[in-house]
Amino acid sequence: MRRFMSACSGSSCSDWLKMPLLPFALLLAAGVSLSSAEAQSSFSKLPDSFKKGVELAEQNVNAHEGVQHHFLFFKTIQQSQIEAGFDVVYIYHNFNLKATKCKRGTENADTTTCAFRNDRPLIDCAVCYKTYAGAIEVEPKPYVSCVHKPALTEAMKKERIDHCNKMGYSSGSPTLLAVVS
Repeated sequence: MRRFMSACSGSSCSDWLKMPLLPFALLLAAGVSLSSAEAQSSFSKLPDSFKKGVELAEQNVNAHEGVQHHFLFFKTIQQSQIEAGFDVVYIYHNFNLKATKCKRGTENADTTTCAFRNDRPLIDCAVCYKTYAGAIEVEPKPYVSCVHKPALTEAMKKERIDHCNKMGYSSGSPTLLAVVS
């Protein structure tokens, strides 16, 4: 704090405070667009097996009656996959969804057409599922848990992990979250 105060003393600090608000607002808007572009870029960089889980969570959240705006992938928190052999892969993915300015039900929504809103809480999602030949299997039933971030508790996080580790994923391989990357 002391360094900031000494660096801000004198005319340089008062000049910054006199900066016109319009350029500052444009700079802020550019940051919001960059954030949207980064989110779209991080989604496009996900492996297809992880994208399928994100899309499943987005469908569940965006189909909920209480949701007013369209939610899209924002960022990955944690991910893991176990290759069990014979083209079977077990996936765990914890990520955030963020509200956009588009209304719920918007077709073909992405961050280029629907800008993120910064006045709504993030939704924290955890999904786990089994894939075979790249497709999500019906059994065991894919697990999707999405909660508004302010309401998410440590107990809920633990419950998610326990659920994913207990789901019929016992093929003799280590537990799903033992290899979180």
